[in-house]
Amino acid sequence: MRLKGLAVVFAFAAGFASAAHAAEPVKVGEINSYSRIPAFTLPYRNGWELAVEQINAAGGVLNGRPLQIVARDDAGTPEQALTAANELVRREKVALLAGTYLSNVGLAVSDYAAKHKVVFLASEPLTDALTWSNGNPYTFRLRPSTYVQTAILAREAAKLPAKRWATIAPNYEYGQAAVRNFKELLKAARPDVEFVGEQWPALFKLDAGPTVEALEQTKPDAVFNVTFSSDLSKFVREGTARGLFKNRAVVSLLTGEPDYLVPLGAETPEGWIVTGYPWEAISTPAHDAFVAAYRAKFHEDPRMGSLVGYNMALALKAALNRAGSTKSADLIRALKGLSFDSPSGPITFRAADHQSTMGAWVGKTALENGRGKMVDWRYVDGSEVLPDAAAVKKLRPGE
Repeated sequence: MRLKGLAVVFAFAAGFASAAHAAEPVKVGEINSYSRIPAFTLPYRNGWELAVEQINAAGGVLNGRPLQIVARDDAGTPEQALTAANELVRREKVALLAGTYLSNVGLAVSDYAAKHKVVFLASEPLTDALTWSNGNPYTFRLRPSTYVQTAILAREAAKLPAKRWATIAPNYEYGQAAVRNFKELLKAARPDVEFVGEQWPALFKLDAGPTVEALEQTKPDAVFNVTFSSDLSKFVREGTARGLFKNRAVVSLLTGEPDYLVPLGAETPEGWIVTGYPWEAISTPAHDAFVAAYRAKFHEDPRMGSLVGYNMALALKAALNRAGSTKSADLIRALKGLSFDSPSGPITFRAADHQSTMGAWVGKTALENGRGKMVDWRYVDGSEVLPDAAAVKKLRPGE
């Protein structure tokens, strides 16, 4: 009888240990520029917080384990991002890394992931190098890349009568790649165009007056703009005051996102061709449910960052459940070709380059009741403009 009693005790203990292990959270280390670029990253954090809450309420991941995101601020610098990554991996024992916003920060974390054999889901950095020239087996990217967004805009630019183009972009990898892609794609579609001027302000240090004057002196028919955040506001204000945009087409990357339209407010220029996120006009059951839940929880309208953060958490759930474990090798196999549904539609991580097919909305800016918005928009899936697998082999020399 005593042995039988001990067996019951051991069985109970084993069952208790198993239940405790099942309830152990799956930790994901998330790194982002929360203090440096709050206009985008704070709504982004709201987005993944909402998704994690919903995921855990529905049973979590890996057969009942809660999903836990441990966030760190990189202050917009690669150095702080690497410190955060090391702390998350070594001390917090996270299963994988996610996040980052600036391209140089994303590339630094990607390199760390490859060296330490930990999966990195880059949610926001747009640099093409992340999945092409510097691509590695451990790095995957969610948001549509610089190439995707500039390819979409170049198609629209090619329809304009403009022949003389000027460009303005922040002088770091993202801005340089955007201008390079735009020039190549537009020239391929319209050999008659020429680029007559370019301006390369330091990131977040735009001296708007002289920059606008320099662009004006080149007498372009149209301008391609890559500035964002506080630089965009300065450029719009000074360009409007000095008449740079009068009777000129402007094609502008990201400007249609509410993250930038809301701060512009009544200063929003009209008629710019932009990529963005016309959230209030999108009407699908999945997107309606996302917007309703987001507004109910945070008492504010969603931004582009909100959608990216939400989709990031959905991607994590899908990857973990498909992998069946938190091992890097299993997660890599799971992410290659992984498809999942999102408020922006179905998304697939391409096996060839680890780039997702999350697309972008393209349309024009308009001013309504003192607020900027997107009109005449349409959604372009990333698969429509991304290069095929054969071309990717040349773009990823390391594989």
